[in-house]
Amino acid sequence: MKIVEKIKFELNQLSNSKKGKDLYQFFQAFPGGYGEGDQFLGVTVPLQRAVSKKYYREITLKEIENLLTDPVHEHRLTALFMLILKFQQMKDQTECEKIVELYLKNIKHVNNWDLVDSSAHLILGPWLFERDRKILYEFADSKNLWVQRIAVLTTYHFIRNNQYEDTLRLAEILINHKHDLIHKAVGWMLREIGNRDYDTEYRFLVKHYKRMPRTMLRYSIEKFPEDVRQAFLKGDMRILSQVAI
Repeated sequence: MKIVEKIKFELNQLSNSKKGKDLYQFFQAFPGGYGEGDQFLGVTVPLQRAVSKKYYREITLKEIENLLTDPVHEHRLTALFMLILKFQQMKDQTECEKIVELYLKNIKHVNNWDLVDSSAHLILGPWLFERDRKILYEFADSKNLWVQRIAVLTTYHFIRNNQYEDTLRLAEILINHKHDLIHKAVGWMLREIGNRDYDTEYRFLVKHYKRMPRTMLRYSIEKFPEDVRQAFLKGDMRILSQVAI
């Protein structure tokens, strides 16, 4: 049995039809949902990670690509887990580049928030850390929701390394986005900045909070002191102007 078929067989053995139905609803795979058309086996993430660790050393990039283009959600997520494991083990930059190229070539298959959030900052983040990042701004200008979320989540790696400029610039670009999945992603990354540099996030919010979608703002200020959080929610500049930063 070929390795791709082995992986599919193991995932199928681990499947749970009830969980699959729950995931179908949770990830809005129903008509009109953001994940419309996706298919679910009902395999938990820890089990997918276990399968990934079992096979990632022997599977080829071509075989991973086969899984990544599959209509079943768990096949794609497992493929991404294996791709990340390979990327993290690679010492050769040429081989790392091949992984990045495969990821970008198949970016249309990274098409739900868990797929994005599990991979962008772990593949594109390290790759772009010391390289030109203009591709992230091209992504932000895309009409594709998931590509735009990839742009934002990639910067999580930069934030973890105390670089905030790209996150803030992308937040400004996407501040008027219509979809709450972008509002949540931007708010989450702003909160991560604040966890490391409160002053930087605070100054950004004072400048932009009035035009931020409510969900983005709520995510951003989740860890702020309660009086400051309430001042942002109520738009009370009297209090905000008095807060020392």
